[in-house]
Amino acid sequence: MTTVPSDIAIAQNATLQSINSIAAKIGLSTNNIEPYGHYKAKINSNDVFAKPVKAKRSKLILVTAINPTPAGEGKTTVTIGLADALNRVHQQQKSGEITMVALREPSLGPVFGIKGGAAGGGYAQVLPMEDINLHFTGDFHAISAANNLLAALLDNHIYQGNELNIDPKQVLWRRAVDMNDRQLRNTISGMGKTTDGVMREDGFDITVASEVMAIFCLATDLADLKQRLGNILVAYNRDKQPIYAKELKAQGAMAALLKEALQPNLVQTIEGTPAVVHGGPFANIAHGCNSVIATRVAMHLADYTLTEAGFGSDLGAQKFFDIKCQLSGLTPDAVVMVATIRALKYNGGIAKDELTTENLLALEQGLPNLFKHIENMQNVYGLPVVVAINHFISDTDAEVDLITQACKAKGIEVALTQVWEKGGAGGEVLADALLKLLDNHDPLPSQFRLAYDNDSSVEDKIRTIAQRIYGAKDIAISSLAQSKINRLEALKLDKMPICIAKTQYSLSDNAKLLGRPTGFDIHVHDISISTGAGFIIVICGSIMKMPGLPKHPSAERIDVDDVGNITGLF
Repeated sequence: MTTVPSDIAIAQNATLQSINSIAAKIGLSTNNIEPYGHYKAKINSNDVFAKPVKAKRSKLILVTAINPTPAGEGKTTVTIGLADALNRVHQQQKSGEITMVALREPSLGPVFGIKGGAAGGGYAQVLPMEDINLHFTGDFHAISAANNLLAALLDNHIYQGNELNIDPKQVLWRRAVDMNDRQLRNTISGMGKTTDGVMREDGFDITVASEVMAIFCLATDLADLKQRLGNILVAYNRDKQPIYAKELKAQGAMAALLKEALQPNLVQTIEGTPAVVHGGPFANIAHGCNSVIATRVAMHLADYTLTEAGFGSDLGAQKFFDIKCQLSGLTPDAVVMVATIRALKYNGGIAKDELTTENLLALEQGLPNLFKHIENMQNVYGLPVVVAINHFISDTDAEVDLITQACKAKGIEVALTQVWEKGGAGGEVLADALLKLLDNHDPLPSQFRLAYDNDSSVEDKIRTIAQRIYGAKDIAISSLAQSKINRLEALKLDKMPICIAKTQYSLSDNAKLLGRPTGFDIHVHDISISTGAGFIIVICGSIMKMPGLPKHPSAERIDVDDVGNITGLF
């Protein structure tokens, strides 16, 4: 029986090119980058944007997915493998065109928890994967430090006389650490002597769920970053008026901590495709996309830019379009919809431990989930779609044929993808299908549209997403959520995009409603606002901003030998 090598074994056996060579492929000199060792670097985005704009705008392709199983479906792996495949096709055609990939950075919490990293898998990875998954260039540490500086300034202000009359019972800002640590979800800070601060309820969020992370990824430059940081709503005073970070004079020092981190990180795939990996907000409590600056840098340097968004398209793609694209002015050209046979069978009602057994009936019953995601991309956002069947070893020919024929019967481009096993060579069919789609569909900017009008009421925006994207009958807003909506309206903070936090496993807010459910309501339990990031968070269900570790976390299997070789990292 053939032994399948681990992701880390494949990565450690790969031959990396120097970061200067990778930079040269996209027209960057050594003066345009700041190397962090031999194989990763910061890009000077100001240098990039000073370069002349290409005569033909870079095509922006979003890679998204159907509702996944709890194991995940390899969306990042497909994104990386497709980028490699496109560059292989460019080389075969001698077109001189180049594709870049723009991805999120992994959080240490999931790396040491259960989900794993975010560097792809198999022969479709970004390298050096150990560095990317562990600390990388220190961006997340800088974000944590900026977040906690604001917390320290806030508590110090209260302790030093509280000139702003902040109500300690209405402090909204929490501390952050990039680790899964349930013990820190709810704490009491300021205990001890009088000189140890003012005692109050407190707590920690994981760094990727913090508003600073969301701001970091939506900022267009350093000036915009500083302004957004100043606009963070941190508390209310005893007269129930909002207190912002700029009133604590925090934004300058926070921006100083983030100045270097704001520059995108340049790395490479196993096959030498240039990749920018930068930022990483949660896809529930935030918008789940890499930074705007990184995407714009890739589009300025490459002819095709591939990026991805967290979870299924009902969460990730919807937020990519209605939050990231709306706030940044980015215009996508096409969508790659990743589907796996096991996820379709899961949506057809099959238990997780039975997904590797052929079941054509369950697969057919799960197909409506795929078609709903495709319809949303085409009918709501006006974008062409190609389906990527991410192949797993347990998939049978009959199952692959069923999904292929079902897509073709609806006029949908579909391609079997084997990038985990074969790298770029396993994605060439998908690359050809995508290029064909782009050649046959050259959308004008007016053909891409948003799902809702920001000037609508908060309730109408939530209802629009629930009905148009999820297929819900209606929404049900709790009295707590309604009171907070009323407060936002009174403060004139209601004309912002909506960021819905719900389960990723269903189109509904109930993880057990699989497939394409109908007749359900979306239940709005709570509302919060990220005034710096510029969106309203709608809580539907139990959403954790600080995950916990499982009984046997991945950290138990990770080790390093006496000469520094890491093992057990996936």
